[in-house]
Amino acid sequence: MKRPLISLTSDFGVQSQGIGCMKGVALDISPDANVIDLMHGLPDFDLSAASRTMETVKFLPVGYHVCVVDPGVGTERRAIIIRTKRGDYLVGPDNGVLISAAKTLGGCEKAVEITNPKYMRHPVSPIFHGRDVFVPAAALLSMGVRIEEFGEELRFSELVKAPYGEASVAKGAIQSRVILVNKFGTLILNIQQPVWSRFGVKKNDRLVLEFAGKRRVEAPFVDTFGDVGIGQPLIMPDDYGRTEAAINMGSFSKTFGVKSGEKCVIRKK
Repeated sequence: MKRPLISLTSDFGVQSQGIGCMKGVALDISPDANVIDLMHGLPDFDLSAASRTMETVKFLPVGYHVCVVDPGVGTERRAIIIRTKRGDYLVGPDNGVLISAAKTLGGCEKAVEITNPKYMRHPVSPIFHGRDVFVPAAALLSMGVRIEEFGEELRFSELVKAPYGEASVAKGAIQSRVILVNKFGTLILNIQQPVWSRFGVKKNDRLVLEFAGKRRVEAPFVDTFGDVGIGQPLIMPDDYGRTEAAINMGSFSKTFGVKSGEKCVIRKK
């Protein structure tokens, strides 16, 4: 029998015992589960980085994917489960971090609020729903508990929107936004790769990236870092279906003073 996959994502640091506690709770409920870490150590409270990370579960087997980036923990924000059309279950707070992932997995088939105390670990900590609400839900789902048993159904349109939308093409430019700056100082943009063909961009075309404060960066559209010299900027498709602006062996963010959340307008030179 195939072991169910449970993935964990959080903004907990590597020195947090919370990660181990969540794994322990999952295995206590679902002993045969394969519990993996998708990502920990995300920027603190960064919903955009969490949403971007959760998009990448499409590269995992169908499973039960938990996200614990939850600055509203213990407040009136809802705890939710989304069943996707691919067959995955996304579990976490209703703060937008699961929405983009649901879309990449074919869309939402059903969403419910987790309210049934029968399926929570007690006592429920007001500040650690990852351990006491989200992970138990994922583990119980993996054991065959039906999504309907956790609480009332929600309309997908009722859920908090994703922290970023999709880039648009208008008036000869791509209107985009930085959704994440990774550890190398590379910008991840909310541009899905099919946008480039619609925009008529080919390899080695020169592009101009415009940021607030009249900062302009010229960069070629290439396949990989080594297509430009060391220290030179570039823009390219990333390895998860979006787009990144980088410097070969350098930090784009530090060099040009760009932060997550900034708008980026891209034009052909």
